[in-house]
Amino acid sequence: METELEQQEYVNATSQNRIEALKGSEVGSLPMLPPASEPEEQWQRIGRQISAFLAQLPEYIGSFYQEYKLPIISFALLVITVTALRIFLAVLNAINGIPLVSPILQFIGLGYTIWFTFRYLLKDSTRQELAEEISLLKKQILGRQESQT
Repeated sequence: METELEQQEYVNATSQNRIEALKGSEVGSLPMLPPASEPEEQWQRIGRQISAFLAQLPEYIGSFYQEYKLPIISFALLVITVTALRIFLAVLNAINGIPLVSPILQFIGLGYTIWFTFRYLLKDSTRQELAEEISLLKKQILGRQESQT
C-alpha cells in the first residue's frame, strides 16, 4: 500500500523528457503529465518572429497604401464628409432648439426667397443676367469656358 502512495516515475523511450504520473494512480489509467516548464527556446522563437514582423510593418503599410491609394483616399473623404454632415446637423439642431431663433431664421429665408424671385426671375433681362453670372461662376470653378449653345 505504501508503494501505491509513492510517486511513480516513467521514462519515455522515444524522448529524454521525464514524465511523472499522479500519486496513487494506476499504470495507464490516467494520462501522463507534460514537463512542468516549457523550453525558453519557443518563447525566444516567437519573440524573434514578432520582432521581425514589427520591423517590416512600415514596409507592409507603405506597399498596401501604394497599391490601394485611391480607395483609401475615397473612403477617408467619405468618412470626413459624413462626420462633417453629422456635426453640421447637430449644430443646426442645437440652434433650432433655442426659442425664437427658428422662426426668425425661417422669416429670413422667406424674405431672401421673395427678394431673389423679384430680382432675378420675373423679367427676361434679369434671368439672362443670372445665367451669365452662373456661367461665369462655372468658369471660375472649373477653369474652362463652357461652349456657347
